Amino acid sequence: MAQWTSAVGAAQLARLLTPQQNRPAGPGTRRPPAYRALADGVRLLVLEGRVPVAARLPAERELALALSVSRTTVAAAYEALRTEGFLESRRGAGSWTAVPAGNPLPARGLEPLPPEALGSMIDLGCAALPAPEPWLTRAVQGALEELPPYAHTHGDYPAGLPALRAMIAERYTARGIATMPEQIMVTTGAMGAIDAICHLFAGRGERIAVESPSYANILQLMREAGARLVPVAMAEGLSGWDLDRWRQVLREAAPRLAYVVADFHNPTGALADDDQRRRLVDAARSAGTVLVADETMSELWLDEDLDRATMPRPVCGFDPAGSTVITVGSASKAFWAGMRIGWVRAAPDVIRSLVAARAYADLGTPVLEQLAVNWLFSTGGWEQAVELRRGQARENRDALVAAVRRELPGWEFAVPRGGLTLWVRAGGLSGSRLAEVGERVGVRVPSGPRFGVDGAFEGYVRLPFTVGGAVADEAATRLAAAAHLVATGVTTGTEAPRTFVA
Repeated sequence: MAQWTSAVGAAQLARLLTPQQNRPAGPGTRRPPAYRALADGVRLLVLEGRVPVAARLPAERELALALSVSRTTVAAAYEALRTEGFLESRRGAGSWTAVPAGNPLPARGLEPLPPEALGSMIDLGCAALPAPEPWLTRAVQGALEELPPYAHTHGDYPAGLPALRAMIAERYTARGIATMPEQIMVTTGAMGAIDAICHLFAGRGERIAVESPSYANILQLMREAGARLVPVAMAEGLSGWDLDRWRQVLREAAPRLAYVVADFHNPTGALADDDQRRRLVDAARSAGTVLVADETMSELWLDEDLDRATMPRPVCGFDPAGSTVITVGSASKAFWAGMRIGWVRAAPDVIRSLVAARAYADLGTPVLEQLAVNWLFSTGGWEQAVELRRGQARENRDALVAAVRRELPGWEFAVPRGGLTLWVRAGGLSGSRLAEVGERVGVRVPSGPRFGVDGAFEGYVRLPFTVGGAVADEAATRLAAAAHLVATGVTTGTEAPRTFVA
């Protein structure tokens, strides 16, 4: 019986490997032999989760043809992977990916490190900050005071607590978009919201247009739902969307859904202006595409001249009835990732369909957390907590930018006006190799390809605004050490991370 559970075709593996093979050489880089480069490329794909463990690899002859290399090169690469524990083979069953004994299985998303690992590792993988106290404690205490009446019910509210749905609708109305509670469904975070939307609108094999790059965890969610992702390149720098490309993709590919982050895009930090939002909504409406607007970062403006009055109009403001735009919001980025409360704003019939489908998913969102968010919204605590969050993110952003510019002057980036992430071109180095070596020197950073489709953005890494002060300085120092090892071709070894106490 074969030990593999999935398969990777030769053409697909070649596409995933090509960005690594074609990356520009850094100064002083020693080119490894072709078989070693191929083995390293496959190993990185497995370590990053972009090729699953227990995936059957193509036959040597097929992969050699797809890569335009000799079969001897592929055979030597496979043998190296078997020696290192990243490949297993059996006559008649082929070869399949593996991980060496004692290695953790690769993560498919950007999961945070466990707390016990934080003493020796600086975690730049997860774009999330600690809770803005004392507001978390106050919110939970307020929720407990409101809980007794709900404790006498069954506790299942598939659409969300009526009080919270009304409060969210009221907040949209206050922003100039008239909204009824019937247009709101409360979800288990933004991920739960988008998962429900994808299952309702985009069955297996349906096309979904996505920004390129885009949020890694959402891309993986869509892949695992069986969607066919259609990437649409972002405009250069922080200027938002390339509307000519969007119109072309919507017209020619006719995707069922399109997913966008207009407010401080993750990972680039771009902020789409009013005209871009209006034109994209018009293009989606003309193409019959449902536009999913993720506004989880919309309140995280960091520059002093930005506020609610000067921010662009919400995307749903150009489609107030919700016939084209479905909006997703969340407490997780603006408040705390541990507060798993999200919401959907859409036309009432869409909300009814989402609620009906929920009976086969998670039934509903935890009552106590909904009460906590409702307490924050109704008391003004939300505004004070988010202002605290902005101040912390602003200080971290400025410290991280200064540290990276000092330690890695050849790295290129534009400083975003808000959000939680910095999108960095890593001076011609491989983002995948930087991520791998960074783990060994004590800094965890996600590589660019996690945010693309089919291996794009090999030359990038994403740095979140989660550390500041001395920790930001140390993070940049460790990144510089990783960059030196990658640039000089030293990508194997056992460099021990140093323990760092802030």
